[in-house]
Amino acid sequence: ARLRHYTKFLFVRDPFVRLISAYRDKFQRYNKYFYVKFARDILRLYGNQSEPPQTVDEAFASGVHLSFYNFIQYLLDPQTEKKEPFEPHWRQMHRLCHPCLIQYDFVGHQETLQEDAEQLLAILKLQDDIKFPPSYANITSPASVLDWFRTVPLEDRRKLYQLYEGDFRLFGYRRPGELLDG
Repeated sequence: ARLRHYTKFLFVRDPFVRLISAYRDKFQRYNKYFYVKFARDILRLYGNQSEPPQTVDEAFASGVHLSFYNFIQYLLDPQTEKKEPFEPHWRQMHRLCHPCLIQYDFVGHQETLQEDAEQLLAILKLQDDIKFPPSYANITSPASVLDWFRTVPLEDRRKLYQLYEGDFRLFGYRRPGELLDG
C-alpha cells in the first residue's frame, strides 16, 4: 500500500552485457570478497584448479584468473542455485526487482541512460534541481559482446539465453541472434 504514494522507477541493462560487466568488475579486478566467496569455487569446479590459491593476492601473483566461460559454466550449472539464489549482480532483473509485483512508473535502460535519466527527472519535476552525471566511457559495446562470447560454446550461449530470456523479453531487449543462431 505504501508504494502507491511513490514514483517507482527502475533502470535495466542488456542481460548479456550485464553479465560481462559483473564478470569484469567482480572477477577481473582485484576483489577479495568475490574471490573468496565465488572465484575459488568456480576455479575448482570449472577452471581445472583442484587447489586454487587461497587469497586473491596469491591468485593475482600466480596469474590464476577465472575465465569468462568458467563464470558462464557456473551460472548454467543447476547446482549453483540449489545452495543459494544468484548473487544480485548476476541475478535476473525480473527476480531482483519484481516488475510483475511492483507497478513501476518508469523503466529506463542503461543503453539510453542520459536521455532516460533526463526524462525521469522531468517526470519528477526535478530537472532544474538535479543534474544527472554523464555516463562513463567504460561501457561494453555491442561489438565487444561478440568477442566476450567467442569462448562460450553455442549450446551454452543458448542455455544462457534461456536462463535470462525473461529479462530480454520483459525489458524490450532483442534476442541476440548473432550469438545464438550459430
